[in-house]
Amino acid sequence: MRTIVIGERINGQFPQVAQAIDGRNEKFIQELARMQLDAGADLLDVNTGPGRDDPAGDMVWLVRTIQDGVDARLSLDSPSFKAQQAGLKECRHEALINSTTAEQKRMEKFLPLAKEHNAEIVCLTINEKGIPNTVEGRTELAMMLLTTAMDQGISQEKIYLDGVVLPITAAQDQCPVLLETITALRALSSPPPKTLVGLSNVSSGAEEKSLLNRTYLAMLRGRGVDAAIVDPNDEGLMQIAKASDVLLNQKLYAHSFLRA
Repeated sequence: MRTIVIGERINGQFPQVAQAIDGRNEKFIQELARMQLDAGADLLDVNTGPGRDDPAGDMVWLVRTIQDGVDARLSLDSPSFKAQQAGLKECRHEALINSTTAEQKRMEKFLPLAKEHNAEIVCLTINEKGIPNTVEGRTELAMMLLTTAMDQGISQEKIYLDGVVLPITAAQDQCPVLLETITALRALSSPPPKTLVGLSNVSSGAEEKSLLNRTYLAMLRGRGVDAAIVDPNDEGLMQIAKASDVLLNQKLYAHSFLRA
């Protein structure tokens, strides 16, 4: 499977995006969506950002605005069940729910929601105790998430397991743990379950963000990760994604592979 690129830029944590949401600036959001698709994004992540009075209303406005400007699949990125529910009702194409954790109360809400809307879903290896710091701990949660989702009638093809990227500035020892986790997750079944990462988390608070993101993407692709939430306007990062597809024999080589 070639790298599935999910554009991260429509996120209310970015000040300009937050201002656009507050001011209902459709042109800004639509241009941001178009730029990411033109750069090679397969899906667009849609995140209203933290601390909003009406996250459901903001999510509905974002989904409608994006879809009025571009034809794209959306990844609805919100911890709010109401925001996810409202956004899913507006989606014209199959959506990706980002995300549930292994916490019982969240699985009980978000897995049936994915089933109801025939949506894909990201499953984070986090439970009530937090993020395990071992490969075995994350793999155990991933197996529980996978089996619980499938018991709910969600096919494995619609599930993305996320081993959780942590910032190198705060948890440097966890960077190699995630690489080993991806390998372990892919051994859970045959065919292997799909895996996803929020790549930019690794460089949060660090210098040389682009270098860290690009290098980690190459390392993760070598372990078989299927999808990444990234900045598709980082040209060098997108070149690494395309080169990895060719080198992993997931896309036919041509001299023009970078332009494909």
